[in-house]
Amino acid sequence: MRFKFEAIDIFSGCGGVSCGLTLAGFKVKAAVEIEDSAVDTYLSYPTLAQVNVLRGIEGGDICKLKGEDILNAAGINQKDIYLFAGCPPCQNFSRQNPSNVKKPLAERKKLLFEFLRIIEELEPPFILMENVPGIKTDANKDILDEFLARLRMKYVVVDGVLNSADYGVPQIRKRFVLHAVRIDIHKELIEAGFEFGLPAATHSGKEDDGLLPWKTVREAIDDLPAIRAGETYEDPEGRIHNHKCANLDEINIRRIRAIRASGGSRVGLPDDLVLKCHKKVGKDGKIYDGHKDVYGIMDADRPSPTMTGGCLSYSKGRYGHYAQDRAISIREAARLQTFPDDFIFGNSITKAALQIGNAVPVDLVKASGTTLKRAMYIIKAKRSKEKHG
Repeated sequence: MRFKFEAIDIFSGCGGVSCGLTLAGFKVKAAVEIEDSAVDTYLSYPTLAQVNVLRGIEGGDICKLKGEDILNAAGINQKDIYLFAGCPPCQNFSRQNPSNVKKPLAERKKLLFEFLRIIEELEPPFILMENVPGIKTDANKDILDEFLARLRMKYVVVDGVLNSADYGVPQIRKRFVLHAVRIDIHKELIEAGFEFGLPAATHSGKEDDGLLPWKTVREAIDDLPAIRAGETYEDPEGRIHNHKCANLDEINIRRIRAIRASGGSRVGLPDDLVLKCHKKVGKDGKIYDGHKDVYGIMDADRPSPTMTGGCLSYSKGRYGHYAQDRAISIREAARLQTFPDDFIFGNSITKAALQIGNAVPVDLVKASGTTLKRAMYIIKAKRSKEKHG
């Protein structure tokens, strides 16, 4: 039997979740996103071009929307079997910014609980949520506990911290992933002998465990044409898009060459190439030399480090190309997030970095979507049989 699998994507960003769900066989019917430039990117992908996106300050502010607004935009009936997906902005839970814990509790939890408010209004049958692993730390325990307690009043919830590399993503990126199913529907899954859970890993960094090996940076980007810092590759056949990287001044080109020659880390740079900020002496008399990964070079034969909003800047992390004297390009970062090559970003380095870095890896979402789709199939098949005999 063939069924339609429909989804709604909240906090959709540039489209990582929606793209992954479409690859898993879903049709995304509606999305909500407040950032207009992200929506422009979202709608430029042909598969998502027809999605009804509630966007901008007026239409895409989740705090101003009701559940019925979103359902009407999707053209979905409240009794339908569909997937409600959302990735509430993670900055307030990230361990990258320790000052988050100083923010008022109401501010830190606001968007997560707006997401919960919509869930409580709609009571969707299936839910997918993703966030940073920091949401499970002691600093955020009370927030997550309250969220889960309210959700579990009507849902069976499974969650965990998954490494994207374990799902075919050429990147070490750990994410908090949550699947939920309404209690009444879960009872039907139990009757059908289906175990509701998170996706099983398909790849591994270990040997001899029966899984595929982790995908590497080299596998993901080595076929792209060589370019210099500051250049854009213009493909005469129009197949390679956004192969553009940031410019580097002469001293940073000298740094990247020295770092590559010494094994990929800036530790051990000659004194004339060490930044002044990495020579600061603290009150304890020790030199504070900052994060060791900045100005680093990617290891070609391992998954990449986590893509962040600074992933196109050589100074923001280990984002130096393993063989060329430059930071990675927009297209290379997109591939490391497993976006398809026909998913086109704008040519602004800054905006593209934020959109790519803030996205959920497409193939991680695809894995979740595939797992949830199996559960949805069982329910749809059961309902169809009951209706038609």
